[in-house]
Amino acid sequence: MNCTLCYTPLSTKVDEEYYICHTCNAYLKDEMLYFDQDKEKSHYECHNNDVNDIGYQHFTAPVTNTVLAHCTPDMLGLDYGCGKGPVITKQLVEQGYTVDLYDPFFHPDLTYLDKVYDYIFSCEVFEHFYTPYKEIDKLTKILKQGGLLIIKTHLFTEQANFKNWYYRKDQTHVFIYTFKTIEYIAKQFDYQIETLTEKLVVLRKK
Repeated sequence: MNCTLCYTPLSTKVDEEYYICHTCNAYLKDEMLYFDQDKEKSHYECHNNDVNDIGYQHFTAPVTNTVLAHCTPDMLGLDYGCGKGPVITKQLVEQGYTVDLYDPFFHPDLTYLDKVYDYIFSCEVFEHFYTPYKEIDKLTKILKQGGLLIIKTHLFTEQANFKNWYYRKDQTHVFIYTFKTIEYIAKQFDYQIETLTEKLVVLRKK
């Protein structure tokens, strides 16, 4: 198996399910354990993503607040991997923003590929990418120069024990990022890092 971000051959396993890439420092689930499309969709359908749930709104608030702080209503945004409950988009639209939706299972409208966006956000999506290089390359191509790519995921740090870490226990989390992985992405795809924390990444396209 090769790394799905940097294509380095993988040889070191950190446990029975995950490899570590020594080039981009990502943790990758063994491809033999990937869900098929039907099983993956069934898993996501179990998510309780009610757009009116206050707890869910609080959970997604870092992304919503980033858009409100750095983008204006006249800009065009893309909610990439919006799922069945696009809570961030709902809150932004209520404040006059225009946001397109895309999700391979719940909003499979491919017209977003024909547009160029001022900002793109993905909330709890990047860890599900089977082909992160291709996904990031695609998003970069439809993002305006100077535009923001806003990512909510949970970066792994060495302070935690990976095998017992809650985030890797979700069977659809196939690609786990670290701070070094984000730095690799920024360099590879020519982004400036605006925000880099454990649970929020904001990149600006140079």
